[in-house]
Amino acid sequence: MVTTGLRPRRSAALRLLVVAVALAGALFGGLLGGAAPASAHAALTGSTPAEGSVVDQAPEQVALTFSEGVAMGDDSIRVLDPKGKRVDRGKLRNLCSASTVKYGTGLPPGLGNGTYTVAWQAVSADSHPVSGAFTFSIGAPSKTTAPVAQQEAGGGLVGALYGIARALAYAGFVLLAGGAAFVVACRPAAARVRSVQRLVVQGWAVLTGTTVAMLLLRTPYTGSGDLSDVFDLGGLQQVLVTKPGAALVSRLLLLAAAALFVAVLFGAYARAQAPREDAPEGPDAPGDPAEEARRRKDLSFGLGIGGVIVATGLAATWAMAEHASTGLQPAIAMPVDVLHLLAVATWLGGLAALVVSLYWGPPVERTAVRRFSRIAFGSVLVLVATGLYQSWRQVGTWTALTGTTYGRLLLLKVGLVAVLVGIAWFSRRWTARLTEVRTPEAAYAAEAAVAAPDDEEADEPSEKAVTVPAAGTPTGKTARNDEEPAAGPAAGPAAGPAAEPTAAPATHSAAEPATEPATEPAAAATAEPDDPARAAQLARQQAALRTARSKRLRDADPERLGLRRSVLAEASVAVVLLVVTTVLTATEPARTEEAVKAVSGGQSATANQPQVLTVPFDTGGPGGKGTARIDLDPGRSGNANELRLRISDPNGRAKDVPEVKIEFTLKAKKLGPLTVVPRHTGKGHWRASGVLLPVPGRWQLSLLVRTSDIDQVTEFRNVKIG
Repeated sequence: MVTTGLRPRRSAALRLLVVAVALAGALFGGLLGGAAPASAHAALTGSTPAEGSVVDQAPEQVALTFSEGVAMGDDSIRVLDPKGKRVDRGKLRNLCSASTVKYGTGLPPGLGNGTYTVAWQAVSADSHPVSGAFTFSIGAPSKTTAPVAQQEAGGGLVGALYGIARALAYAGFVLLAGGAAFVVACRPAAARVRSVQRLVVQGWAVLTGTTVAMLLLRTPYTGSGDLSDVFDLGGLQQVLVTKPGAALVSRLLLLAAAALFVAVLFGAYARAQAPREDAPEGPDAPGDPAEEARRRKDLSFGLGIGGVIVATGLAATWAMAEHASTGLQPAIAMPVDVLHLLAVATWLGGLAALVVSLYWGPPVERTAVRRFSRIAFGSVLVLVATGLYQSWRQVGTWTALTGTTYGRLLLLKVGLVAVLVGIAWFSRRWTARLTEVRTPEAAYAAEAAVAAPDDEEADEPSEKAVTVPAAGTPTGKTARNDEEPAAGPAAGPAAGPAAEPTAAPATHSAAEPATEPATEPAAAATAEPDDPARAAQLARQQAALRTARSKRLRDADPERLGLRRSVLAEASVAVVLLVVTTVLTATEPARTEEAVKAVSGGQSATANQPQVLTVPFDTGGPGGKGTARIDLDPGRSGNANELRLRISDPNGRAKDVPEVKIEFTLKAKKLGPLTVVPRHTGKGHWRASGVLLPVPGRWQLSLLVRTSDIDQVTEFRNVKIG
C-alpha cells in the first residue's frame, strides 16, 4: 500500500495557511481602519457661534471652518432648536476665501432663547467622511431634546466593510500588477505555471469585486450608515459625480482592459513559451526558431507596454482620490504616489509570485531569481525616494513623527520595511549561491549515485537507468506537471502493459529511486481493465508518487530550500506591511493635525472650545439651593478669557445672590489661587473679562456662593485648560 499520498495534503495545507494569513491580515487592517470611524482628514477648526457659547441675540447664520477642502450639500449643516425641530434655511452657503475653507447656513430671524444643536457632515477632499455636532445657546442655556447621531460618519458595520474592501483592493492590485510583472520581466516560463496563473487571476478578481463593493458602499459610508442604502440608486447616481466615485468607475474600466491583458498573458504568451518538444503538431507546429524568437520578443514588448499603461492607470485611481490629491503640492504628490504604488506592487506582488513558484511549481531558474532580485532592489530605491517625499509632505516636522498617530504609524511602517529589506538581504545571499536547475534525468542519476552501496560498481547500471527509464519514471515533460493538465486517470493503467518489460532491467539496486514508480504500472497490468475504481486508485497513487518525488528532488537542493524559506518570511512581513499601510491611509495626516493644533494654541481641535461647567449648590439656608453655569471662552492658556456666570433657582429661573467669587488653582505647578471677581450684569448674570491662566493643565476651579449673611458654600470642579 502506497502511503505517500499524504504529501499533497501538506502542500495544500501550507497554501491554505498562507491564504488564511493574508485574509486575516486584511480583515485586521479593515477593522482598524473601518470599524472605528475613519480619522477626520478634514478637521473642524472653528465655528460661529463657538461650541458651548451663549450669545445675547440670535445669529444670522451658523458658519463652520475646516482645515482642508470638503464636499458639502444643502443638508450637510442642520440647526435644531431645543425641541429638536430643524430651523435653518436648508441652503448651504459657500463662505470660502483664499486658503480658508468655510461653509454656513442661514438662520431665520426671531429665534427664541434656549440651547440649539448644530449637526454637520461632510466628505473631505481625500474621500473620507467626517461629521460632528455641537451646541450654542441664545440668551440662556436650556434643556434640549434635539436628536444627535451617536455614530460618526464612516463608522459602524458599513465603515468596517468599507475598510475591509479598501485593504483587499490594495492586496488585489499588488497581486495583479506585481504577479504579471514577474511573469513578463523575470520569468516568462511562469506564464505556464498554474499556481502563478491562479495568483494573478485571483488578484484581478479581488480588485474587481472590492471596487464594485466600494462603489455600492459609498452612499451609506458617507451618509446614513445604513447598510440597506447600498441599493439606493439615487445615492449611487450622486456618488458617480463625485471625485471618489469617478475614480472607482475609472478603475472598473481599467480592470476590463486588465482582463484582456491577463487573457493574452496566459493564452498566446504562455503558448509562445512552450518548449518545442511540447508544441502541437500539424498546422500549429512551430516554424523557424528565429521567427519564433522574434514573435516572442514582439509579444513580450507589447505586453510590457500595455501592462505598464494599465498598472499606471490603476495606481492613478488611488492617487486622484486619496491623500495625494489634496494638501501640499498635489501636482507633484499624485505622480509620486503612482510611482510609490507601482514600486510596492512590483516588489511585493513579484515576491508573492516567486513564493508560489518556489512552493507549487517546477524549479525556478537561477536567472529568473536573479532578475527579480535586481528588479526588487530597484523597487526599494524608488520606494525610499518616494516615501521620503510623502513623509515630508504628510508629516512636516520631526516632532510630529512621535506626537501624532500618523507619525507613529509611519515609523511602524518604516520599521517593517527595514525588516523586509533585512530578510531580502538573506534572500539575495541564497540567490547568489543558486546553481542552474538540474534536468530530471540528472537529478535521478544523482539520487541513484547516492543510493548505491559503496562496495558495488554502480556507475554503468546507474547510467542505464537514466538513459532507459522504467515506465512511470517522469520524463522532462512529466517534471513540468504544474505547467500543463494531467493526462487523466486512464493514463496509469494504459501505460502498464507496455511498461512491464522495461521495468525489470531498471530494478538494479544502483538505480532504485528510478525503479520505485515502475511498480505502479506493473500492478496496473494485473488489474481488470474494466475496473474504474482500481484505475482511479492507481492514478491517485501515481500522482502521489510524482508529487513525493518532485518534493524530494526539490528539497534536495539546499540553496533553493533556503531561498524558499527566506522568501516565505518576506511574504509574511509583507502581509503585515499591507495592513499597516491600509490603516495609515485611513488616518489623519500629521501635518493636518499639527496645523489644527497650531490654530488651537497647541492643543487638539476639541481643546479650542469654551469650557462649560454646571455646578449645583446648596448653602443650607432658605432659598439656598440653585445651579451655577460657568462659561470660560475660549478656555485656553496664555489668552485673555472671558468668564460668564449664571445663577438659577431649582426651577431654572435666574436669581441674584449677594456674593459670588471664583478662584483658579494649578496644584501641579503650585500656581494660585488666582481670584476672579465677576461684575454683575443683570439678574442672575455675572461677567469677567481678561481672565488669564498662564499655563495649560488641569486647573481646580472653586466657586463661592453666598445667599445670605451667614449662608454660603464653596464648590470645587476640575477644568482642563489648553
